[in-house]
Amino acid sequence: MKIKRKWLIAVAAAALLVGSASAQFGFGIVYDPTNYQNALLRYYQLEQQLAQLKNSYAQLVEQYNLAVQMAQNMQNMPARYRAQFSGWRNGAAEDTYGNTATWITGINSGQPGVASTGYQQSTTQLLPYTSNQLSFMNSDELARVRSQYATVELSDGANTTAIEAIGSIRGNAAGVQTQIGNLEQDSLSSDPSLNTEVSVLNKINAAGVLTLRTLQDSNKLLASLLEEQTILAKQQREATTNTINADIERRAGLVANMTQITGTLTDSLQNFRMP
Repeated sequence: MKIKRKWLIAVAAAALLVGSASAQFGFGIVYDPTNYQNALLRYYQLEQQLAQLKNSYAQLVEQYNLAVQMAQNMQNMPARYRAQFSGWRNGAAEDTYGNTATWITGINSGQPGVASTGYQQSTTQLLPYTSNQLSFMNSDELARVRSQYATVELSDGANTTAIEAIGSIRGNAAGVQTQIGNLEQDSLSSDPSLNTEVSVLNKINAAGVLTLRTLQDSNKLLASLLEEQTILAKQQREATTNTINADIERRAGLVANMTQITGTLTDSLQNFRMP
């Protein structure tokens, strides 16, 4: 570029000399140095613009090649990444005496009424105390009976809730499995319409929603298990508390009996007379 510029300046100087000489010697050619300088300046500017266009073109070609490379799909995606997973299995049990079928229906469907009925049919019914029976209990016995009764009722409620939660998850498992299959199919597809930027973002969002739903179902099961553990802890506490209270009552009764025996023995010894 520098050599070419020097060459242009030399040509302009020579032309200036030739033009001046021609005009002086009467050849009729008049040279205007201002116009010639402007022409050279425009030519130089055109050269600069051409160089910029070449650089821009090279950058555009590089960006295009990168975009084409980034748009290439992996080959044989299903064969490389598709995996088989175990499907959901529904509960099943024998129904020899006709008291398990409703339980199985409830634990596979999650219907509240069916789950509650099935649980009641397959468990031993808790009988209530009569008012006459309660009237003969002292305050400690009455408190113990009420606490034990509450434990059984709370356990029944927690078990029924757990059955409904398990049944709801199982009942929706087929639909969730279908949606996961569709998402997997779209993710492994080589269809260009399913691999645009918006399509990929939509699939990512769908996967995020399915993950949240799965976590929600897991939290439901964990909450049911925690409720069961809480009731078991209550039951164990009652058993320990009843044992401690019984020991305290036994010791209190023993002290009273010993005091009575000691007092009677003292009186007997003091009043004893030899015949």
